[in-house]
Amino acid sequence: MSRFEILMPYYGDVRLMQDAVRSVLAQDGDDWRLTVVDDGKEPDVPGWFESLADPRVRYLRNETNLGVSGNFNRCVQLAEYDYLVLMGCDDLMHPNYLKVVRDALERFPDAGMVQPGVLVIGADGNPVGSLADTVKRRLYAPKDPGPLLMSGEPLAMSLMRGDWLYFPSVCWRTKEMQATGFRADLGVIQDLAIIVDLLLADVSLAVVPEVCFSYRRHAVSESSVTAFTGKRFEEARRFFRETADRLDAHGWHRAATISRRFVSSRLHALSMIPAAGRKAGLRGVGAMLSHVAGRRA
Repeated sequence: MSRFEILMPYYGDVRLMQDAVRSVLAQDGDDWRLTVVDDGKEPDVPGWFESLADPRVRYLRNETNLGVSGNFNRCVQLAEYDYLVLMGCDDLMHPNYLKVVRDALERFPDAGMVQPGVLVIGADGNPVGSLADTVKRRLYAPKDPGPLLMSGEPLAMSLMRGDWLYFPSVCWRTKEMQATGFRADLGVIQDLAIIVDLLLADVSLAVVPEVCFSYRRHAVSESSVTAFTGKRFEEARRFFRETADRLDAHGWHRAATISRRFVSSRLHALSMIPAAGRKAGLRGVGAMLSHVAGRRA
């Protein structure tokens, strides 16, 4: 029987993290463990975990701040079970999450990744609809809602057109994640980078439609803040061009062409021009326009 390592890299809001932990504790079965790796210094957090007195929960605090990619990598290397979930510390598992994933792996035993159905919520926990999520679902996600198994260049082409996955909700086979790791030189696009690595290693993705996870979308996030200064898009340009070269070398020339154009990222920048003007003035607008035009940094 497969076992599941639920890993939660933590930094930020204590209340939201506690809600996330409680959502994991509501899972059924005895085939899982929760490991929380604290990259912050909030004083009351260790005591709260101690008060849980739950043998299914491990709590660790980093001696020094590792940053996003560093803490992700530490979490992944701590995994000892067959599969892992790298869950956001402000997201929520529905009580049926592990059941959905177990069923998907029984149906597609060769899958190295499972993307279940996701509900997008706001800071208040209520469902929200955003332009980004509407575009994901209507333009980029597969027209067939699943269950289905995807792999190889067709999946790479789909994700280079637009990343429609919800990374914190995905269940991963541990051995491939540990062999790959997150890139330290990427700040906000490291999720897509590791997926590309896995696809090039012939890892397949199972997609199932049943909703079992709430992904929290905040108005102010790491990706939002860096976007207004252009940092996110400078990183994106570099990533998509490097990825295109890798895809070409792998013989996936159609996927490479799509990556080299990075149309979805450029459209994202176009949609952010009004907000960039309000937040960062002419500098922000210039950064957006540069990315829309596809100029080299």
